[in-house]
Amino acid sequence: MVLYTTPFPNSCLSALHCVSWALIFPCYWLVDRLAASFIPTTYEKRQRADDPCCLQLLCTALFTPIYLALLVASLPFAFLGFLFWSPLQSARRPYIYSRLEDKGLAGGAALLSEWKGTGPGKSFCFATANVCLLPDSLARVNNLFNTQARAKEIGQRIRNGAARPQIKIYIDSPTNTSISAASFSSLVSPQGGDGVARAVPGSIKRTASVEYKGDGGRHPGDEAANGPASGDPVDSSSPEDACIVRIGGEEGGRPPEADDPVPGGQARNGAGGGPRGQTPNHNQQDGDSGSLGSPSASRESLVKGRAGPDTSASGEPGANSKLLYKASVVKKAAARRRRHPDEAFDHEVSAFFPANLDFLCLQEVFDKRAATKLKEQLHGYFEYILYDVGVYGCQGCCSFKCLNSGLLFASRYPIMDVAYHCYPNKCNDDALASKGALFLKVQVGSTPQDQRIVGYIACTHLHAPQEDSAIRCGQLDLLQDWLADFRKSTSSSSAANPEELVAFDVVCGDFNFDNCSSDDKLEQQHSLFTHYRDPCRLGPGEEKPWAIGTLLDTNGLYDEDVCTPDNLQNKSSGQKGRKELLKGNGRRIDYMLHAEEGLCPDWKAEVEEFSFITQLSGLTDHLPVAMRLMVSSGEEEA
Repeated sequence: MVLYTTPFPNSCLSALHCVSWALIFPCYWLVDRLAASFIPTTYEKRQRADDPCCLQLLCTALFTPIYLALLVASLPFAFLGFLFWSPLQSARRPYIYSRLEDKGLAGGAALLSEWKGTGPGKSFCFATANVCLLPDSLARVNNLFNTQARAKEIGQRIRNGAARPQIKIYIDSPTNTSISAASFSSLVSPQGGDGVARAVPGSIKRTASVEYKGDGGRHPGDEAANGPASGDPVDSSSPEDACIVRIGGEEGGRPPEADDPVPGGQARNGAGGGPRGQTPNHNQQDGDSGSLGSPSASRESLVKGRAGPDTSASGEPGANSKLLYKASVVKKAAARRRRHPDEAFDHEVSAFFPANLDFLCLQEVFDKRAATKLKEQLHGYFEYILYDVGVYGCQGCCSFKCLNSGLLFASRYPIMDVAYHCYPNKCNDDALASKGALFLKVQVGSTPQDQRIVGYIACTHLHAPQEDSAIRCGQLDLLQDWLADFRKSTSSSSAANPEELVAFDVVCGDFNFDNCSSDDKLEQQHSLFTHYRDPCRLGPGEEKPWAIGTLLDTNGLYDEDVCTPDNLQNKSSGQKGRKELLKGNGRRIDYMLHAEEGLCPDWKAEVEEFSFITQLSGLTDHLPVAMRLMVSSGEEEA
């Protein structure tokens, strides 16, 4: 399938569209700024309360007449531009495909050679988030502002969280020779300078020492909390750049309590070098990224620990290093985090996006300029991105669309096929956006017989008003039909194209209903949940005890106890099931589902880790969620 790299089929239409939008944009921008000046956020209200001279109100009173005069002057040009812009949308393509061409030999194509479908299983990590990148005046309805700065900061945090250096922890004991569950997200290969994981050759040694591998006195904890400083490349092209911690089976001394201080310093949480924009939490303080000793500490926060003063010149701490004791605390923290022995996978509230994130699905990336800024940041880690997904005008839907679907997809693996469908059954404000579903087929490996190993991913955003259950159920019906049609239309089994092996089938996005509210019973019983498994759900209306809400209370976004990733992690770690996450709002409406059927025969896709992520606190009104799947064959298990 040919992927569209431009929104129009020829340069003439593209040029005409640029001219028409240039005529519309001044009017659009002035309306947005004028409306935004009368919708303050709670953060701005607090600033005004501390402003005895009322300078902000004076500025609003001064510039409002100017904005109004310019708006009136721009209306004729906007009308002329609209006359050209609207009919052009019938020729517009439903998405724009962007590929970073300078990834070198370690790009997505190189990832395909890492797994041949034999030997050890392969893990794949997925994340989804609603980032609320609306025009600024509309974002303020959700108590968010400065959309352009938020887009850049969101991209930096996701990129740095996924690409940061890692600690590997191996447990060596008479009863357990497996890798510590607390460091699962650190067990993937280290990142190269281009943001792509590389395989670490060699086998695991059994040793009772604590090893650091790196160059000179540089310790991996220095930048690990949120990755390298913004704009700095991740220089870990050699396997020796990974920090490896090996723990013996017997600890020579009393393990410290969970509240022991971390040796050395704390890594900074904010995206280093990020813009100190108007969003209140762009400037994070040291220690905001989570406490290693906390029972709910994310496994990614383990990278905070540094070697003590007795570190040798070779980078290996001595026998008395406190880091050894910290590693034992990690083991205890993992046991606390897995609250139920019957649970087959780890679950946590993490202050960071998972390390080596493979696929990212975002919703509400409506603003075009914000989408471009977000794409530029994400390209520092993801090679393949689809953005500006959807239709405008009357194309493909029954009502006029002012906004696209808001969907954005980023991948480290090559994209093979893409399809987009717009939901026709929408009403009220949702009818102004082309909300729909984006379907993707990605290649994740190849067998020695040149059979492609592929995966299917669907990202969607359902109807928002809570009272419209019938509309959402109709959209879920369409989603299932489109899923089946996409699988059928993109499958290949001819002699020229050997039969493909399906490794996973994932559906994710903002469903706008939860599994506990009585008003959502119709959606909770939908047949989609019989074909796809929700790791957080026990059944209709019943959540697992560790599941928490993902829709945050917008009025409390800038409260001190939730406005940083670390504070929000601590706040939400104490919540269970349907209880409040912030001030009275704990609905889990962001879903990550996976299929257990329809995969390659004898292959299994099992959840290894599920995370609720707080790294975007203050930047959006949703908690992102992430899931790591382990794909293995029956032969491997035998």
